[in-house]
Amino acid sequence: MKVLIYSAKPFEISLLKNANDNRHHLEFTERRLTSETATLALNYDAISIFSADDASPIVLEKLRDFGVKHITLRSAGHDNVNLKVAKKLGFSVANAPNYSPNAIAEHAVALFLTYNRKIIQAKNQTLQNNFLLDNLIGFDLNKKTVGIMGAGKIGRVLVKILHGFGCTILANDTSSCNELIKDYQVEYVSKDALAEEADIIFICLPLTTLTHYLIDNVFLNKFKKKPIIVNVARGAIVNTKAILKALDQGSVSGYATDVYEHEHGVFFYDRSNNVPKDPILHQLLHHPQVLVTPHQAFATREALQNIAIATLENLNTWQDGKHPINELS
Repeated sequence: MKVLIYSAKPFEISLLKNANDNRHHLEFTERRLTSETATLALNYDAISIFSADDASPIVLEKLRDFGVKHITLRSAGHDNVNLKVAKKLGFSVANAPNYSPNAIAEHAVALFLTYNRKIIQAKNQTLQNNFLLDNLIGFDLNKKTVGIMGAGKIGRVLVKILHGFGCTILANDTSSCNELIKDYQVEYVSKDALAEEADIIFICLPLTTLTHYLIDNVFLNKFKKKPIIVNVARGAIVNTKAILKALDQGSVSGYATDVYEHEHGVFFYDRSNNVPKDPILHQLLHHPQVLVTPHQAFATREALQNIAIATLENLNTWQDGKHPINELS
């Protein structure tokens, strides 16, 4: 098949080529899929997109008219694809759901530890030959109550890591897992109970109509212990204005996030010479109680390799006239 890879990053091109093994004709563009760039896919059989790409209805209609039949995502999340419209237009859509839950979970813990133990401040201080500890005091993770919102593949790895730290773990999810209850003493609780009891909250949920702005003013006002919140899911699960307000009012102690609700066209790009005109992002980046990383939680060698393999397996299966195991309905 003739395949166009949108949002192609230098670090993934060689992996995709190796996984392809010359079976498909791959072309790469660093440009995001948008209504304007959809024309690049003219006469391609398939496209591959990333989480920053736009596969909304108007874009899908253009892709259909240009001859595209298959869309394979180089991500687990697929909230950027309107699946209902895609199915109606006859597209086959598949993702890469299991590339590395460990990568995301480990980054979540790294974000928390970096924020809590003031690693950034320590680095900046020591560069100035300032070796005082006055502003570098954190707290033990051991014996703290940790809330995990979304105990799926990533959340389950996170449970195992946090259990090793000696945490009491609360989970909020639509279903429970007997293994986590039996082996890691996880207690499944309501969202409100989690808000009242947790010292730290990790967000590992998919973005859906139900989870959009799940972390809003109402929820933030229910906090009892002024928790640190860590988000390695999707930016729009958190109302950014609301959490900035909660930080200023003291109901939240800190926010460490790998995502931002308006990150499209910003994250994954060098914007140092074209600074985004986004006052909310500016506040987020410069707030003293916020730590932001640029959607890098997935970026490990193992995860990138697995994404490349899954992407090509989806394409190979479609070419063989079959349905990939990762096909989305």
